[in-house]
Amino acid sequence: MPLKTVICIGMAGSGKTTFMQRLNSKLHAEKMPPYVVQLDPAVLKVPYGANIDIRDAVNYKKVMQNYNLGPNGAIVTSLNLFSTKIDQVIRLVEQKKDKFEHCIIDTPGQIECFVWSASGSIITESFASTFPTVIAYIVDTPRNSSPTTFMSNMLYACSILYKTKLPMIVVFNKTDVCKADFAREWMTDFEAFQAALRADQESNGETSMGSGYMGSLVNSMSLMLEEFYSQLDMVGVSSFTGEGFDEFLQAVDNKVDEYETYYKAERERILKQKQEKEAENKKKSLTHLMKDLGLQEGETGAAKTSRNDDDSADVLSDLEPDEDDGIVLRDEEEAPEREYTFAGDERLGGEVNAQSAPALQERYERALEQVAKSASSRTAENIARYIQG
Repeated sequence: MPLKTVICIGMAGSGKTTFMQRLNSKLHAEKMPPYVVQLDPAVLKVPYGANIDIRDAVNYKKVMQNYNLGPNGAIVTSLNLFSTKIDQVIRLVEQKKDKFEHCIIDTPGQIECFVWSASGSIITESFASTFPTVIAYIVDTPRNSSPTTFMSNMLYACSILYKTKLPMIVVFNKTDVCKADFAREWMTDFEAFQAALRADQESNGETSMGSGYMGSLVNSMSLMLEEFYSQLDMVGVSSFTGEGFDEFLQAVDNKVDEYETYYKAERERILKQKQEKEAENKKKSLTHLMKDLGLQEGETGAAKTSRNDDDSADVLSDLEPDEDDGIVLRDEEEAPEREYTFAGDERLGGEVNAQSAPALQERYERALEQVAKSASSRTAENIARYIQG
């Protein structure tokens, strides 16, 4: 079976690390220990054992000191440094894929540091291109009992879904404190959410809703998100009691099947489209290069030399003597046209010509002809290699 990768993403305080600890314990209890990757460089203690820990590779405090950064900047920089070695991480996980069924990844609590940074995209893409990957978006259920807060969280989940283009499970955590039934109802019944929004507005007064503006905005967004909800699996869990984790693991299996059926094919299509675009750009560059050199597509320097239908030439050595080529051979007894001047050389009288140094003059002429022929030959060889490659 392929290694199922679960990337846990959530707001600070949503219980993400506790969720990781409970999920780790659940899989160990079922004799399916996961491969654990910990990507939060600023955390002091984690309640689970990690196979790969970013803190072993990057010293968060040293990053702050060396680069004069604050907490969030240091997290982003630490992730950037770690992402330069992501190929080694992927190889380590690949070596263990026969021994593990799940790979679970914990991310920083500062969600924007991971989701919207280049390093977060690199890490996510690296895992998603190698293993079936699912995003688990952790939500703090008690804090989302308000319709406006709930809608804000759903918009964030929507942006992550379209940013990563991976299957997503919305995990409503802390159900031991507050049940997630209201969230399930709001996601499946538009009218129920509208009623809850009106009740919240009436109980808190219009000032809390921006004199009706916020209510209108949330109404519009909830209608728009109906299509988004259809792409999600929603699960309620309690990291404290362990309730709901069987349902979560079943949702992961469903999303892995969905990844293999839809997302993998879509990713392959995007990669193929990218390769075709790169090939097209390469062809355009080659066409421009050959146009600049006065060559037709498919010709090499040798073919250009033998073509007589164009009087243009790149260098003198490309032209061969012909009665119609416009070249007049100089008489051997005629004085040479080239003179080479060396300023300040009194011994040579300031210039080198047939009268002052005939042997040196001839050597310069031969050397110039050899350089021209060598340059023409190298140009032809480079174009031929470029066409073949």
